[in-house]
Amino acid sequence: MAELLLEVGIAVLGVALAGMLAGRIGLSVIPAYILVGVLLGPNEPTALLGVPVALVNEGEVIDVLAELGVVFLLFFLGLEFSVDQLLRDRRKISAVGALDFVVNFGIGAVIGLAFGWTLVETLFLAGIVYISSSAVVTKSLIETGWIANAESSPILGTLVFEDILIAVYLALLAAITGGGGLRSAATSVGVAFLFLGGLSVAAWYGAGWFERFFATGSDEQFVLRVVGLTTVVAGAALALGVSEAVAAFFLGTGLSQTTHVERIEHIVAPARDLFAAVFFFAIGLSTDVTLLAGVAGLLAVAVVATTAGKLFSGTLSGRVYGLNQRRSLRVGLGLVPRGEFSLVLVALAASIGTGRLGSVIPAFAVGYVLVMSVVGSVLVDRADGITDAVLSVTGGDRAS
Repeated sequence: MAELLLEVGIAVLGVALAGMLAGRIGLSVIPAYILVGVLLGPNEPTALLGVPVALVNEGEVIDVLAELGVVFLLFFLGLEFSVDQLLRDRRKISAVGALDFVVNFGIGAVIGLAFGWTLVETLFLAGIVYISSSAVVTKSLIETGWIANAESSPILGTLVFEDILIAVYLALLAAITGGGGLRSAATSVGVAFLFLGGLSVAAWYGAGWFERFFATGSDEQFVLRVVGLTTVVAGAALALGVSEAVAAFFLGTGLSQTTHVERIEHIVAPARDLFAAVFFFAIGLSTDVTLLAGVAGLLAVAVVATTAGKLFSGTLSGRVYGLNQRRSLRVGLGLVPRGEFSLVLVALAASIGTGRLGSVIPAFAVGYVLVMSVVGSVLVDRADGITDAVLSVTGGDRAS
């Protein structure tokens, strides 16, 4: 117990120091948190200037805290939406989601086939490179203040579409690789949509219940109720094979219709930030940089092609929402990071363990997530300079 407590303390202190350093040099905290995870984790490098630095191991406590990071980032994302808004924007969300899928899943499929991969291996690769990281993107939006800007609508709409698609995609992939067949896949998809449908109904009709449940003068009781209910809903979703992140998002939309939103953002946000920091640290913790040399060519192709793909589809999505060129470019920049869903696919691939599924894909995915998390965060952080440079070349609108 003492060793475990010490490791958690080192992890939290490590991300605190990394965040402080990132602030001093003007860098987003996200890549700093990931890189300190690489440094302090059990993989190489295990020593720095002769000093041992492998101080934190992957374990259940870190995993649970990291999972809560994803859950609460998406819960807070849901607070920015309402069921009314989702229904009102459903055609736009469907349009930008379909565009995002065709472009970016298509790029992944082309890469896999070009490298001579089998159909199943290509499906895993396409899924890994297709879906943006809801956790990283949401954190970037909050950190930069974009969450209140017009470009957040197509970004969040794309994330909602992607996260809902997870339920279908994972069920189909598990059925294909596990031999469960279409009946098993249909059952899994049905359970997922029944659960999400129930959450949607609760979000739509449950505003009054939420209002009463969270009505308390005690900040302690308020935090316990928010964290407790969110964690239970996310855990129940995960137990049923549904994305815990999507479940937390729908719960957030339910609370967005109450008078408690401002209090949640003020009191519960520190807990969200702590869990989110551990999530990014955990990405670094699972990254073995020594494996990257073997997939360097594939990684380079994927990073360049899929960054361009998100920039292209995101910019078009901004236009679907009626945004000007500057804000549309920001949509593309905001969708570049990849993260938690890619790592979920790695776990499924590793459990199969045949061919490239047990060797190449895990090495590629952790490197890809690391690179794209850092690249995506830096692109958002430097968005003003990037959009100025692009618009000066294209002669597009300069209005912000």
